[in-house]
Amino acid sequence: MNIIHIIRKELLTELRDFKTFIFMIAFPIVLMLILGSALTNAFSSDYEMDSLSLMYTDHTSEEQLSASWSGFMDALEQEGVAITLATKEIDGQKLMQEDQHTAYAELTNDGILYFGNPTNSIENNIVQGMLTSFVDQYNLFSAVGKSDPAALEQIIEAKYAYGSFIQEASLIPDKQPSSIDYYAITMSTMIALYSALSASYLIRGEVSRRTYIRLYASPVSKKAIFTGKILSSTLINFLCVAVVVLFSKYVFQADWGSSYTAVFGLLFTEVLLAVSLGLACSYLFKDGASHAILVIIIQIASFVGGAYAPIHTENGLLSYIVHFSPIYWSNQALMQVIFAGNAAAVIPVIALNVGISALLLVFSAAFMHKTGGE
Repeated sequence: MNIIHIIRKELLTELRDFKTFIFMIAFPIVLMLILGSALTNAFSSDYEMDSLSLMYTDHTSEEQLSASWSGFMDALEQEGVAITLATKEIDGQKLMQEDQHTAYAELTNDGILYFGNPTNSIENNIVQGMLTSFVDQYNLFSAVGKSDPAALEQIIEAKYAYGSFIQEASLIPDKQPSSIDYYAITMSTMIALYSALSASYLIRGEVSRRTYIRLYASPVSKKAIFTGKILSSTLINFLCVAVVVLFSKYVFQADWGSSYTAVFGLLFTEVLLAVSLGLACSYLFKDGASHAILVIIIQIASFVGGAYAPIHTENGLLSYIVHFSPIYWSNQALMQVIFAGNAAAVIPVIALNVGISALLLVFSAAFMHKTGGE
């Protein structure tokens, strides 16, 4: 019963602190709006591509190569690529440089001389990839034809083609996070970690106000005080995170999937982790030092965790550092839940958050018992 009274008292006290309450809600919402609007194109999978056009000249004297090239050009035209045969009077390279064609190619007995338009890099890469595929396939057919003509006929009849052996599928087709979706997730996990700042004053605030003497002189055990403060701080900060999530969903139309139990369960344990971290730091460092150190920790965790921009971790030192950020592992799990329908992805993250929280709380409780709360 004492714990319930302490929780009620702490909740009422925290709700009166409008500055902290507004910061925990307004700060992530404003950042979500700014970053989500400014970086919309960075998360868009749509691309308006100009029509592809290829000009070429045929300088080959090999009949088989010329015939294969002609068939290849016909196939490209069927796919919508504009094909133009350059005559002797036409300077194909000059026309390409004047942005009249995507690329210019010269077919010779030794291969293809390719000149791409640097102003259209994506279209240029597409045409270059097509020609590379043609060269590879022609070389394969030529090598097989020289060693075993019968095998070449079987390959042609079977219609071997690059890419025909791999079928690519998505668990939820075309479901990718937009900029608002991404920052709704990252701002929520980031502000959850900010709970450590207010938690660092749970006990130190009583000491600085000199109210801890009366608090410990009251007929309430230190265990009840400790538990009540932890639970109240976790609840009030989780309420702020929940408001941010719901605001992003119903105002910004962010996609939070359908597994709300998994989403809120993970965010609750992250808040618990942040509260435990803040309390532990308040015992390790004195007054203002703990606040400054927590700000540094939160900012580093936010940066490497992808709160401000997606982090690519294929290799290098950063691929190891990111795994120490609670924001990173929370973001990854939420992405799995929302965009891959894998609600079970939060289980190991929740277990990790609770495990670290337990260790930090045991440390804080031991320190509190040893020092009498000071």
